[in-house]
Amino acid sequence: MRYRISVTISYDYQFPSDHARNILHLLPISVPGEQTVIDADLRIGPNPQERWDAPDFFGNQTTWISHHNPVHEIDFTLKAEIDRRAAPLRFDMSPDLAQLTAELRTRPNIGPSSPHHFLGVSPRIRPNSAITRYARDVTGQSVSVLEKVHAFGSALHKDMTFDPRATDALTPPEIAFEQKRGVCQDYAHIMIAGLRGLGVPAGYVSGFLRTNPPPGQPRLAGVDAMHAWVRAWCGPQIGWVEFDPTNDVFVQNDHITLGYGRDYVDVAPVRGSMRSSGGQASRQAVDVEPLDSVDG
Repeated sequence: MRYRISVTISYDYQFPSDHARNILHLLPISVPGEQTVIDADLRIGPNPQERWDAPDFFGNQTTWISHHNPVHEIDFTLKAEIDRRAAPLRFDMSPDLAQLTAELRTRPNIGPSSPHHFLGVSPRIRPNSAITRYARDVTGQSVSVLEKVHAFGSALHKDMTFDPRATDALTPPEIAFEQKRGVCQDYAHIMIAGLRGLGVPAGYVSGFLRTNPPPGQPRLAGVDAMHAWVRAWCGPQIGWVEFDPTNDVFVQNDHITLGYGRDYVDVAPVRGSMRSSGGQASRQAVDVEPLDSVDG
């Protein structure tokens, strides 16, 4: 499936912001056998005095920028074309938890795709006994790691309520879990925390989700949103598997990958620092337009 993606993120400052520095994860990545970036262009206004584009440790396309002159607003605009051909879910050849632990001991590699990076503490995710206990309870009837990933994600989808007013980008997963409300970032963080508590390597995927209008209604530009889901390492035979707990589905062609990380911090679309006074306002518009009439 081929998509045209348009993203605009804008920040307006009450008073000029001086010496703004940002790290951006807005350029999508190519994933061998699953996703190809045909074209991608990220424009920043006003033009920064410094800009550096390069992959980070996990292979995500990263943009470092600095504005040395005062700015009243900053706009980030992405235009991209993506070919998404997600691999079909393979036959379940994943081990049980004990075998998975043994498999991990035999894998000394600590390169970017190593599951060892996705087992321990990360900037937003720490061990939590309540989440781990919940993960054990809802996956108790499952045997294989893949079954546990599916059972946990489905249970979370059932027990959580999607509520964009309940949390923000800084809400810890344990708070979202306690109130059983949140958005896709919260679903992903809770599921990652629970899987790690079980001993399953799990990470965060930032991206976009193709949405479909009601039957007979036209697509509206700019009404899509950035999305997040989970990847879990299910052993050497299957490798990494991606699951979207917000929608209770394994990831396929409707999910377009932006980047991989241990949690949100590693792939936050925009983060940084500045010198300013007063408040600020932000706005975001995302449009994911399918270019093929049917999935290929």
